Formats: sequence, C-alpha cells, structure tokens
Amino acid sequence: MQKIKTAVVGASGYTGMELLRLLLMHPNAELSCVTSRQYAGQPLGSIFPRFSQIEGSDLSFTEPDAATIKASGAEVAFLALPHGVAAEYALALLELGVRVVDLSADFRLNDPAVYEEFYGAAHPATELLKEAVYGMPELKGRSESIATARLVASPGCYPTSIILPLVPLLEKGLIDPQSIVTCSMSGVSGAGKTSNTLFSFCEANESVRAYSVPKHRHLSEIEQELSIAAGEQVAMSFTPHLVPTHNGICTTTSAVIKGSADEVSAALNNAYADQPFVRLLGEGQTADTKNVTRTNFIDIGWAVDERTGRVLLFSSEDNLGKGAAGQAVQSFNLMTGLAPKAGLQNI
Repeated sequence: MQKIKTAVVGASGYTGMELLRLLLMHPNAELSCVTSRQYAGQPLGSIFPRFSQIEGSDLSFTEPDAATIKASGAEVAFLALPHGVAAEYALALLELGVRVVDLSADFRLNDPAVYEEFYGAAHPATELLKEAVYGMPELKGRSESIATARLVASPGCYPTSIILPLVPLLEKGLIDPQSIVTCSMSGVSGAGKTSNTLFSFCEANESVRAYSVPKHRHLSEIEQELSIAAGEQVAMSFTPHLVPTHNGICTTTSAVIKGSADEVSAALNNAYADQPFVRLLGEGQTADTKNVTRTNFIDIGWAVDERTGRVLLFSSEDNLGKGAAGQAVQSFNLMTGLAPKAGLQNI
C-alpha cells in the first residue's frame, strides 16, 4: 500500500507529539519530515522514547525549512506552531505545492480586524484568509470544503467543545443566541510547553482556577462560527478554567430555550447521528473526560431545566485529540480521500 508522505512542523510540543503518535500509527501515512530547532539532527525515537522501535522513529528532526519539507516528498504538512509564526510557513509551503493543515490560530478567523483585536497584532497573511477552510468536519457542508482545500485551519480545543453542541440548536432556532453562557475546564497541556510558573506542577496541582477572563482568544472563533449558524451576530460569556489533569476538556453551556426538549434531542440526533466521532449520550446524561482522553471522540449530553427555562449542554473531549491533533488528522483523511476514521480508531 502506497502511503501519503506527511510533515509535522513544530513536532516537539504536546500537540506535535500527539500528531507524531497518530501519524506513526496511521495505516496510510508516512512521516517524511519532522522539524524542531531544539532537536535538529536527533532521531525522533531518542527524543520521544515511547516511539522507539516503532517504524519511522529513526527519522531525524530537521530545522524548519519549507524547501527541506518539500524535498522530503511531503504532500501535506501539519503546522503545530504558535500563532503569528505558522503563517510564514503556510505561505512558503503553499507556494511549493504542499497542502497545509494549520493547528495555530492564524487562519481560523475570517476578519483580519478580529484577529488583530484578539491576538494583538496585524494578520500576517490576509491574502489567504478567504481561501482557508475552518476544519470542523461535522459542520454542514464542511467536509466537502475540507476535501478540496489547500489550506485547512484546524479549530481550537475549547471552540470544538462549545461549537458542536450549540450549532444544531442555533440553526433550528431552538435557543436565544444572545443568552449563551459557557464554563469550560481544561487540562494543563492546553497551555503547551511553557516556562510560565502558573502552569508548573506545584502551581497547578491540587488547584482549580479561572483564567484569561473575560476575553479568551478562542472566543473570537467561537462567536464567528456561532454567528454563522444563528444568522446573526452572537456575543456570549465564556469562562475557561485550568484543572490539575494532563489533558481533557469538560464544557457546560447553557442558553434560554425557545423550543422543546424533544426538539433539542431531534436537532442533535439529526445533525450527528452519522458522524463517527460525535457520541451523543442522550438527554439527562453528562460527559466525562475519562471516556474521551487519547481518542478523537467528543461526547455530548444535554438536559432541559424547566425551572429556569434553559437548556444545558455537556461535552467532553481530549484537548490534544479531538481538540487538536486528532481533528487535524480527520481533515488530512478528507483531503487525501482516505476513510474518515483512518488512523483514529485506537482507544
């Protein structure tokens, strides 16, 4: 079986390592290039001993260079880089004919002014914004767009956990778009590898705290996609929390309900019954991170609070899986005509 050559740019972080794991085990993918300035020249298996003796683990890290990536034969490159940095590589790789799945925030937003507002700098490649496809395959018509895209902007972890439960209800007019309140909890790996003391073991262990309030950067893409679904501008309240686990996101969202409990159930079932990575738990069921970590699943449950007239939506996912690397591989499968679940069924 001929395998599709792939590259991971910025392969030494938590998301990069999860991408390596998925691609090393993917039956239709072959790693041809992995980049890291810090580890250039060293074999992948020596930096990540867990991959030692797995086929492909003898591949050495290289400096991040578009020409080198192209010369490796890579057809698709995953960018596991910080925002503001990824765009430079996306531009160079696209010019060389390499398709790109970008896991940074550089191409998730349609409006460069919103990018500047939330990320504090002018957008580095506005000419690509109209071309980039927001890579959430479960959204209506999105799989078809991803399949033909040169550039896929893979969604953020929090947005995935919030957007997927809400979109079917907004599209059906079953909730008030201006009444959405969300509280999310994420494991510490969501911050990436950082020297920030706040994310060190002694600071994060045995502690739970809110952060980046009231305007977390991911709010920009959440409101963008919810506004598209609602057909009007949506402004919502979003409070993220850091919890003392390595990975996993648990999100609870509520909104004023305009329909019935049966209509809420029908909307979610109609939207996701055939989606392989959305597991609908049903009415009255809550989601648990222990059931989704190290998978590409998002679990969704819901309940209607008749006393307050609000619907409650519960979701859980792995922030490194469905919230990052797994969802990026989903897009890779679509872009290359592979089975949707290829390389993503290990649990």
